[in-house]
Formats: sequence, C-alpha cells, structure tokens
Amino acid sequence: MNKLELLRTFVRVTELSSFTGAGESLGLPRSTVSEHVQALEELLGTRLLQRTTRKVQATQDGRVLYERSKDLLAHMEELEGLFRQDEAQLTGRIRVDLPNMIARDLILPSLPSFMDAHPLIELEISATDRQVDLLAEGFDCVLRVGAQPDQSVVARVLCSMPMINCVSAGYLQRYGVPRTLADLADHHLVHYVRPLGSRSAGFEYLQGNKVQRIPMAGRVTVNSTDAYKSACVGGFGIIQVPALGMRDELARGELVAILPDYPAPPLDVSLLYAGQRHLPLRVRVFMDWLAATLQSRL
Repeated sequence: MNKLELLRTFVRVTELSSFTGAGESLGLPRSTVSEHVQALEELLGTRLLQRTTRKVQATQDGRVLYERSKDLLAHMEELEGLFRQDEAQLTGRIRVDLPNMIARDLILPSLPSFMDAHPLIELEISATDRQVDLLAEGFDCVLRVGAQPDQSVVARVLCSMPMINCVSAGYLQRYGVPRTLADLADHHLVHYVRPLGSRSAGFEYLQGNKVQRIPMAGRVTVNSTDAYKSACVGGFGIIQVPALGMRDELARGELVAILPDYPAPPLDVSLLYAGQRHLPLRVRVFMDWLAATLQSRL
C-alpha cells in the first residue's frame, strides 16, 4: 500500500477529527479510510488516533506524526510540480477560510475564472466570521480582516478597506441626523464583538494617526457581519463598516452614510499561511490569484 497515501489519509482524518469527513474529502469510502489508518499504525507500531463514539483525536505519537507529515506531503507536492510548466495541470485540494462578506461579495463571484484556468483543482471554502485556527484546523491559507496577533503564521497584508458610518433611513427619521461627535450622546450604536460577552470598543474614529473611542449606548450586540448589517437596516443604530459591503444598501437608500469626517480606521486585509519553506504550487498560485482579485476590487 502506498505509504504517502496512508499519510495523506491520516492527515485528513486528524484535521477533520472524522473518518467519515475524511472519506468525503478524499473521495474514499469510510472503510478504506479506516483501513489506511490501521495499516499506518501497524507499519509504525504505535496507536495514532483515539477513537470514541463522539470524536477522533490524535494521540501524542499521532500529533508528532501529523506535524512531520504535513511538511513531508508539502515537499512531495512541491517535487511533483517542480518540472510541471503548465499551471492548468495543477491538481489537488485547497482548503481556505474567508470572511463571510468577502467570500460572498468578492471571491465567489470571481471564482469561475480561477476554476476554469485550473480545472483539476478542488476548493474547500469556509466562509465565516469566526477566527479559525489555521494550523490546528488544517487550512492552507486564511484571509482575515483587522489586526493579526497570531505570530505562529505568516501574515501578508494585501490591501486596506476604507470605513464608513451608516444608519438606516428609518433611524434618522426617528432620532435625527448626528452631525458632530457630541451628538452621539443622543444616539445608539449596534455593537459588534467577537466573541459575545466581550466589551464593545464603542464608536471609533481617527484623530491624526491615533484611534479615539467614544462609549455609546446600544440595545443590540452581534457577532457576525450579516447580523451587523441587518441590525442597522432594522433601525437599531449606527454601524461602522467597510464601504465595499454597503454599496447596494446605500444605492437603494436603505442606509445613509453619516459623519463622513469621522470614519473608523481602515481595516487591513491579510493573507495568512503556515511559515513552511515549501508551499504546494497549487496553494501559491491560488494565493496569488486571491491577492490580485482583492487588490483589483479594493
């Protein structure tokens, strides 16, 4: 049995914590996935995975093998593609996490051009506002908006998104138009926090190069960008968002931009990936396409 195939199967089971999920991801029956793991355990003479009725997790030996196997498989893919000149022949699966708004409004509508150019590549796309763990959850790359405190991965800043302040037309009819920062004392903010239970930063704006914050009242707190926009459209208060995500609502008059002299600081858009020396060629090609797509749109 091909040892590299055994390692690929083991790595995917470890990433997904599921034999069934790994089988679906690799296009293999669950029974074959189990056979691959058992064969690898017999070959190495150690138990690699702890199996319970609820979950699958790596043993201590399994975690060591997982970390070494990821690099080995990446190096093998690099060697396999070393002399391949035609990028259209790139093969394999890419696992990526994108912010929900960017995935929906920018990347997915543009994706057919990439898929047409690389017909043998398969993509697994996670679209969420959750801060995923790139290494632990087995992502090839992750796109994030805002500051990146994680020092264990490489962060490549692609561009910045300018911000605007928005409220609904109905909100303005009820509470009036805030024209100065002092007016905010009589208004409400839709609070966005991640995770729920943490403290909201309040209304943010730049004064010179320094970020200033004004605490504000607000009856609604959310933790997703879709809910944030919907709460604003529903008239619950002011939101501070990338201008890109509000174009349609502003054009329809559902939302109105306010306080143009006091936008929140721009948000950096960063591409995160593991700091290994040899990224698979398909991942590098996809990241370059992702960067070019965002830079042309933002």
